[in-house]
Amino acid sequence: MSSVRTGTHSFDPDSDAVPRQPGSDQRWSTWTEVIPTQRGPLPHPEWLITASGAFDTELGVVKTGKEAEVHLIERAVPGTAGCLLAAKRYLGSDHSDFHRSSVYTEGRSVRDSREARAMKRKSSFGRRVAAGQWALTEFDALVQAWKAGMAVPYPVQVNGTEILMEYIGQDRVAAPRLVQSKRRGAELAGAYDQVVRILESFAHMGYVHGDLSPYNLLDDGGRIVVIDLPQVIDVAANPLSLDFLHRDVVNVTTWFNRRGLDVDPEALFADLIAQMW
Repeated sequence: MSSVRTGTHSFDPDSDAVPRQPGSDQRWSTWTEVIPTQRGPLPHPEWLITASGAFDTELGVVKTGKEAEVHLIERAVPGTAGCLLAAKRYLGSDHSDFHRSSVYTEGRSVRDSREARAMKRKSSFGRRVAAGQWALTEFDALVQAWKAGMAVPYPVQVNGTEILMEYIGQDRVAAPRLVQSKRRGAELAGAYDQVVRILESFAHMGYVHGDLSPYNLLDDGGRIVVIDLPQVIDVAANPLSLDFLHRDVVNVTTWFNRRGLDVDPEALFADLIAQMW
């Protein structure tokens, strides 16, 4: 299990002195900065703090990558219990992989013609727009998946290039990835069944994850949670969608087979296609 590099709080919740302004590692909650369509689906979970007087406190970095970093933050009204959130922040113009292969974005459109031209030129502004587009795409996919009952982190809000979502883990320790599991053979049958249900849920929605593997499946105490959805593919709009679906199936079934659980990728692939139509 991976631990989080923690920062320092700018207030003591046990102190009688409650600050009126955020500290150096804090900000006002951004909940009120976003419009309702940029917030997660109703009803909001009871654990979610939506008070306008709350602070977001930076607690450390959970994960770094070429395209985004995930930070752990605590949202709380000073002096009260808060909630832990994962802040996925897409990186800016100096980072590379926002020119992901265009096969992922086939069928997507950008309404603003100025932004579309800037993205095509890959200017600094265009790359910032691209980062925001990836964030919005992932947020929308999380919302749809949550509404469909899939095991995904609850999407709290999206604001520019930052997505806030439910933190999956115990206390401040992130849930491990499935690839880190020590289980073998029949011990993995339950996990495999959950992965199949995830693939089936995407199929029923008319989508393909597009980059599914044991690296973006979390094992939250036996509950398998799928993450990293920015490249989600619309089956109806993208002519290569079934190729990506086949790759997803092969990626996950290969791992299970190597761990001693006998599963058939081609049978699963055929079943998923049948469920799409």
